[in-house]
Amino acid sequence: MTTYRLGVASMVHDHVWSELRHWSQFLNVQIVAAGDANPPLCEKIQAEYGVSALYEDPVEMINKEELDLVQAGSANAKAADIVEAAAAKGVHVISEKPMSARLSEADRMLKAIEQSGTKLLINWPNIWSPAFQTMDRMVTEGAVGEPFTIKYRAAHNGPKEIGCSEYFWKWLYDEELNGAGALMDYCCYGASMCAHWLGRARSCMGVRGVLVKDYAVPDDNAMILAKYDNAFGVCEASWTQRVGSLGPNPVVYGTEGAIGLEGGQLKLWKPGSTPKAIEPQVIEPDDVPEGFRNGPEHLIYCIENDCEPKGIANAVTSRNAQEILEAGLVSARTGAEASIPLRSG
Repeated sequence: MTTYRLGVASMVHDHVWSELRHWSQFLNVQIVAAGDANPPLCEKIQAEYGVSALYEDPVEMINKEELDLVQAGSANAKAADIVEAAAAKGVHVISEKPMSARLSEADRMLKAIEQSGTKLLINWPNIWSPAFQTMDRMVTEGAVGEPFTIKYRAAHNGPKEIGCSEYFWKWLYDEELNGAGALMDYCCYGASMCAHWLGRARSCMGVRGVLVKDYAVPDDNAMILAKYDNAFGVCEASWTQRVGSLGPNPVVYGTEGAIGLEGGQLKLWKPGSTPKAIEPQVIEPDDVPEGFRNGPEHLIYCIENDCEPKGIANAVTSRNAQEILEAGLVSARTGAEASIPLRSG
């Protein structure tokens, strides 16, 4: 059995702690080093996982340690630096969603892994759900025909309000480090689904604003409409929603029906005699095979089977999601529809 040496490159993304719990389940993975500028985070990983090789700079950690894998938990704007450093040493990376803060950074990441032949998995937490994976399979297999509208609303009452750590929400509220506010943090989920099921968008229209918060954030609500030749993608984000979202979410409307997640259940709607007569079929989720249950497990699977990460976790798909986010930002800034590819400058 191959033994993998794992380094943790930054811990300011709160998702990193759940990923470390997954990594700790592997008997052949050793968490050997960590890098972060915040001493309390280094102290935490040392106390919880016995990591003794600690660095202030995650890139220095990558350069100095002998690693096979990197778990990146950085601010969005720092992800490209981590991936480039790791790729230069032949080290595979799992990085938290979204891929980066800017499209140019996502392109740097793709170039780095293409030149090195290393794996890069973008960890979107929702995709390891059995219900979502079953929905993905059914959409891909044509269960609702050709999709013409994909919609997803990601929402809560704000990073600070729901209990995110100060290390997390501080950079989420920093436009340079995050890339925007709620738009980058939460429109990214809808953008990833659009990129996966529909491919590269043709153009985007975006709106963003501070609608509710009484303290400084880049934006607390945002929407992006991704336009395709024969489809729309609707990406919604809110940091001010105090209740759950209503109706199926996400939902895919196709030429032969609709499918979505509602109340924790996967439901399939097919045409009836009248629209009001339609009763959804509740679909029992598929069993999730080993290798597809979480990000760390899937990265090991891809390394050992010499394949690329599947679905939304794929770096090219995540790069195309970043393109939708960037076009949405450009549109929100200019008030005009932003064509893809984006014009330079």
